[in-house]
Amino acid sequence: MVKRILLFLAAPIVLLLLTLAINTLRHGSRQIEVAPAPTLALDENAAAQRLAAAVRLRTISFDGRDAASAGEFRKLHALLEKSFPRAHAALKREVVNDLSLLYTWPGSDAAAKPIMLMAHQDVVPIAPGTERDWQADPFAGEIRDGFVWGRGAWDDKANLFAIFEAIETLAASGFRPRQTLYIASGHDEEVGGEQGARAIAALLQSRDVRLDFVVDEGLLITEGILKGLDRPAALIGIAEKGYLTLALAAKARPGHSSMPPPETAIGMLSAALARLEDRQMPAAIRGVAAEMFDTIAPEMGGLNRVLLSNLWLFGPVVKSQLEKGASTNAMLRTTTALTVVQGGNKENVLPGRAEALVNFRILPGDTGDGVTAHVKATVANEAISVARSGHANEPTPISPSAAPSYRLINRTIRELFPGTVVAPGLMIAATDSRHMAPIADAIYRFSPVRAKSEDLPRFHGTNERISIANHAELIRFYHRLLLNAAGKQEEEK
Repeated sequence: MVKRILLFLAAPIVLLLLTLAINTLRHGSRQIEVAPAPTLALDENAAAQRLAAAVRLRTISFDGRDAASAGEFRKLHALLEKSFPRAHAALKREVVNDLSLLYTWPGSDAAAKPIMLMAHQDVVPIAPGTERDWQADPFAGEIRDGFVWGRGAWDDKANLFAIFEAIETLAASGFRPRQTLYIASGHDEEVGGEQGARAIAALLQSRDVRLDFVVDEGLLITEGILKGLDRPAALIGIAEKGYLTLALAAKARPGHSSMPPPETAIGMLSAALARLEDRQMPAAIRGVAAEMFDTIAPEMGGLNRVLLSNLWLFGPVVKSQLEKGASTNAMLRTTTALTVVQGGNKENVLPGRAEALVNFRILPGDTGDGVTAHVKATVANEAISVARSGHANEPTPISPSAAPSYRLINRTIRELFPGTVVAPGLMIAATDSRHMAPIADAIYRFSPVRAKSEDLPRFHGTNERISIANHAELIRFYHRLLLNAAGKQEEEK
């Protein structure tokens, strides 16, 4: 009798374990098998010198002040022309809104949809008070210890110059793309891209141009960031989150601090902000995140593989762990960030108004209107107004990972970075590529910049840099991508 009871109790456990094992084993690798590409011979140091020269130009973008750095942008245009004469002989150059650039390389097949590579010219300013924290002058373009140091060395002059290094080499060999190639380089990506990329997109739309696909900056080749994955991961951004800032304003009767009323403007606003942080929009492993983990799961080891291969059971556990990390949490939900608070101007005076800005990065599937409704319901105080502030954009459409254009990028990565795990991912910040959505079948956000967790703060931060070797890998990536797109891989041999 005891044995029968034990068997009865053990049977569901055995069945569960068997189900988990079968699901895990059936969840096979999605990585494509390709032969490594031959290494393109490059003068890596000379390429680094050209990038360093670009870093020395202070192409800083400021909100509403395009003219502030106009001279530096024009110097950059001249540097591009001087550094890459063959590319400029092969491509037609147009200047859009005085400072942005659009290049066209006519393809051999007029019936084929064109493609576009993007890389912006502008950089963010140096945060005041951090100048002495830099190991090298951020605008000196110093080459030291195998790295090019300075603002823009990573974001995004490395990609811009890598594209032209690749085209210079291809043009010198007599190569011509099959599909017409556009290169779009905006001057105001860091402040929204309204005068640059958006204007370029409008110009091409007026010419009835329809793009096969776009490749812009975005996700990277990371190492040690995805726990449980012992190989580098190349994530291709197939969508990016939307952007919305809401202004909250609390009104109350001003007065003397010696006689505070039960509710003050600052108190009401503080309570509202605390509720917004406590009651975040819901998180879920869905959409792009679900596809990413589904692709990565077979490449994981041990328990991580079992967990990610059986989200039907372990989904809540996995989600709770992902929510603990800032970057992984951002993949699962529309995020809430309290960024600006203002209220009061004297220590013994109760202000009549307190204001705050709350920034949201909107997950595909959510909307700006939905976020606004969530905020109003959470604040639940008629004394606090909620209104949109500044520019806003909805999440981009999700580009298909089953499309030939995605497979082209996937294949190129696997050829150049053997052993790297390739998976679709979500771009949690904004890029200029979103402006191309009306004229493009697909948009992918990826550049093969190598980054470990300790490198991520360098992005828009202090001590921005890129290694000489990694910059050469960017060049080889764009070179190989264009060869693959043209079906002329043999030309690299």
